[in-house]
Amino acid sequence: MRGLACLVLSTFLPLGNAVMAADPGYDRVAGRGHASRSEVIAPHGMAATSQPLATQIALDILKSGGSAVDAAIAANAALGLMEPTGSGIGGDLFAIVWDAEKNELTGLNASGRAPQGMTLEYFKDRGIAPIPKFGPLPVSVPGAVDGWFELHGRYGRLSMEQILAPAIRYAREGFPVSEVIAHYFVSNRNRIGHYPGFAETYMPGGDVPKKGEMFRNPRLANTYEAIATKGRDEFYKGDIARAIDAYMAEQGGLLSYDDLAAHTSEWVTPVSTNYRGWDVYELPPNGQGIAALQILNVLEGYDIAAMGFGSAEYLHTLIEAKKLAFEDRAKYYVDMDFADVPVAWLISKQYAAERRALISAERASMSLPAGDRKLEDGDTIYLTVADADGNMVSLIQSNYRGMGSGMTPGDLGFVLQNRAELFALDAAHANVVEGGKRPFHTIIPAFVMKDGEPLMSFGLMGGAMQPQGHAQIVVNMVDFGMNLQEAGDAARINHTGSSEPTGSVMTDGGVVNLEDDFSAATRAALEEKGHTLGASDGSFGGYQAIMFDKEQGVYYGASEVRKDGQAAGY
Repeated sequence: MRGLACLVLSTFLPLGNAVMAADPGYDRVAGRGHASRSEVIAPHGMAATSQPLATQIALDILKSGGSAVDAAIAANAALGLMEPTGSGIGGDLFAIVWDAEKNELTGLNASGRAPQGMTLEYFKDRGIAPIPKFGPLPVSVPGAVDGWFELHGRYGRLSMEQILAPAIRYAREGFPVSEVIAHYFVSNRNRIGHYPGFAETYMPGGDVPKKGEMFRNPRLANTYEAIATKGRDEFYKGDIARAIDAYMAEQGGLLSYDDLAAHTSEWVTPVSTNYRGWDVYELPPNGQGIAALQILNVLEGYDIAAMGFGSAEYLHTLIEAKKLAFEDRAKYYVDMDFADVPVAWLISKQYAAERRALISAERASMSLPAGDRKLEDGDTIYLTVADADGNMVSLIQSNYRGMGSGMTPGDLGFVLQNRAELFALDAAHANVVEGGKRPFHTIIPAFVMKDGEPLMSFGLMGGAMQPQGHAQIVVNMVDFGMNLQEAGDAARINHTGSSEPTGSVMTDGGVVNLEDDFSAATRAALEEKGHTLGASDGSFGGYQAIMFDKEQGVYYGASEVRKDGQAAGY
């Protein structure tokens, strides 16, 4: 494999003393020396997605001579069919790509912008506040298809007809719905099933498909075929765009043909911080990726390994670091075409030291200030693919709030996203709604370099869980010695209630949601520090990862135990 130098292999060693020093009441096997499953190891390529059939499609593309990006696009298209509860071409896309031949790490922001008619005055004049979660008003331009073609234009080897053919076949012939996706179909039916076009597409038998039921979406097959044969302009300037325009006009929405025709993606440079020798990369705003870097910078000032995994001391420190980062997230993370976002300052070690001083070791904070610099819901899919030439792609894609807005145009076979819900309706807020502006975004891919070489492509989808989840994965591996699968299996926390980019403010410290495996002693100690604990509600994200071992010439793969996913190689 080209372009990958020798990596330190300590990452792959058995768990060390740091993990064994964890809270003795922590019972999950993932904290005790083994995971729910072994890491997957293969020499030629690896794919990890949230749906086994999508993983197999990615591998088939790799075996057919496709690149990692070709396989990622094919898997994403399959997930838009098989896991529409978290993805689809009505949504947006972000990616980080390692190009082994050029020895280059590149990012793509394929998020869409607000329609030109979506202004603060529109909502004020009609007395609408906040922006609705569902229906025609929160729909922004879907960027995923343009993202596919941007990625393919730089890194593709096979034709788009070859890449989309597997998803088209499954859309026509059908596939059996898996367990987690069947569950989310029900919740999406209950909140958006009444919108025109939804039932015709997703409830052809009178209800959404159940676990094991064969489901077909011939409408989406037709749409994919049109995109494959006519190109990206068919979606943004052709018959698909005209169908979306007509449907949105009928529903009283703001998205128009002109908004679609004007859309472009943006190639960006990933930004990073070094956490104890690991260079962790995220994309800059309008996404929330740099919150993970801010959390890690704060945590680096503590001896996390000595605290022990699952201990109240560690969890309290993690929660407080998350709160600090999310106050800045609420204030600063916006479309950088519309504001001077101080990214370098926010992810600097000096700033982390200043913010760290606000943390009390004994008491939970009820409210916190954002840094003074003058100038949680959401379902997603994450996937990662690596090929035989050393190329790796970290890709995340979503409609937001599960299946999105409920707007299911014509006979196209997909739902449009509702990302514009995340705009603020405060003229003084940096994230205030404005035509042509990209909304604050939750979906974030991640990548790790070590000693100047690529090490790991990973992500953990799930709304505001994502940056705190990214930080937990890195800490699990670096501080607690877990391997790739163990790091994802280990119990997680999800702190909710921080200030938000929509304008809401944390005043009561928020709520700490813990997975069941944390001990009663840890829970009691957190409550004694003033934290409010919530139930284990399942909102702990979905993890996929690939790591490369240059010395052996193999990839390691891991997939989320909480989902239907699969990591597989060849």
